[in-house]
Amino acid sequence: MDASAHFRGKRITVMGLGLLGRGVGDARYLAECGAELIVTDLKSRATLASSVAQLESFPNITFVLGEHRFENFRGRDLILKAAGVPLDSIYIAEAKKNKVPVRMSADLFAEISGVPTVGVTGTRGKSTVAHMLHSILKEAGKKVVLGGNVRGVSNLELLNEVSPEHIAVLELDSWQCQGWGEAKMSPHIAVFTALYQDHLNYYHGDLDTYLADKAHIFLHQKPEDTLILGKQCAPAVIEKYGDQIASRIRVVDELKLPDTWALRIPGLHNRYNAALALAAACEFDIDDGESRKALEAFAGVPGRLEFVREVNGIKIYNDTTATTPEATLAALAAFSNDGLTKSIILIMGGADKGLDMSVLVEKLPEVKNVVLLAGTGTDRIRDKLHDARVVYHTLSEAVDAAMLVAEQGDTVLFSPAFASFGMFQNEFDRGDQFAAIVKAL
Repeated sequence: MDASAHFRGKRITVMGLGLLGRGVGDARYLAECGAELIVTDLKSRATLASSVAQLESFPNITFVLGEHRFENFRGRDLILKAAGVPLDSIYIAEAKKNKVPVRMSADLFAEISGVPTVGVTGTRGKSTVAHMLHSILKEAGKKVVLGGNVRGVSNLELLNEVSPEHIAVLELDSWQCQGWGEAKMSPHIAVFTALYQDHLNYYHGDLDTYLADKAHIFLHQKPEDTLILGKQCAPAVIEKYGDQIASRIRVVDELKLPDTWALRIPGLHNRYNAALALAAACEFDIDDGESRKALEAFAGVPGRLEFVREVNGIKIYNDTTATTPEATLAALAAFSNDGLTKSIILIMGGADKGLDMSVLVEKLPEVKNVVLLAGTGTDRIRDKLHDARVVYHTLSEAVDAAMLVAEQGDTVLFSPAFASFGMFQNEFDRGDQFAAIVKAL
């Protein structure tokens, strides 16, 4: 689709370049369309060097890095806001005061493309469900693109790929759902996987505000649209928003996946994810045989219970995206044998998000060993652990410590339960470093 006319000659401020490739791709697309761009980010040029290097050749891009300037939010045709930039930002307020439209790339892509869209959100499982559904649709021969909160994928660059025959599957975090709400839009099919406490540092400890952002994935749906709710979050969603939901509602749990379907990826929570993906596929009249073939072949998403390698009979898994206690509990359950976790060496720890860690802390004595990685969250729980724990200040030291106590038949599981900021650029950088260390053993 040639959508360049939407942006040609427009004065656009891209707020948030980042390091994951999405901001780079969006800026590149807009520059190639002939827009006049200001790319601004609070991170320094040195920190963003790898991203800046990909855009320096464009004469129509001006960089303002290490700061934001009010003048870059006035007299513009559009502000393209990155996920995570709060709507109450003083710079966003400046743009709105000056009647400058503020958009995010996922909802802007959906509006311009006009293709049938599936949005997937939830505290846990959204990445896996989105990737599973994408695999099913491809297996069924559908033209499909995968975007939203996907590492390295620019939503605006997807406009180069789509045609009216395409379906878009978009993984949407709470901030991207916020953007859909600002645009008064919702996807045609909305999948809400699960609701747990998360990002409470951003939401100031208010779960209702977090849910309010997530809710935009369905609040603007029409009666002919569909909302698929995971059984875990359905009661909370329906109690809070039932009288505001105009679309059809389907509630799904792991039992909706036939027992005879054998998944490659472990855990009851992944059968739950597969059931949600299957429900979404049914909305497109996909044959169950094709869905089964795709789901049974699905190897998982990098950094989500990802098998890295086996060393001397020890299996090593990368679950870096486990940034909440519930995620780590799900990982432990996936590797349990009749509820026992005595063969697991768990590497965990990181930056605090203010979440309730009590259930996870109670579970930790059941594992063979816990190896702690330094961070503010680790500091908060360390005194609650039954044994005195050594805290490691590099990931390499933590891996070495885990391998020292692991024996043949054990599993080394890197499932941090905390955020990555401080020691790493982001959770993906953390996972990349872990995988590189393990592959070098």
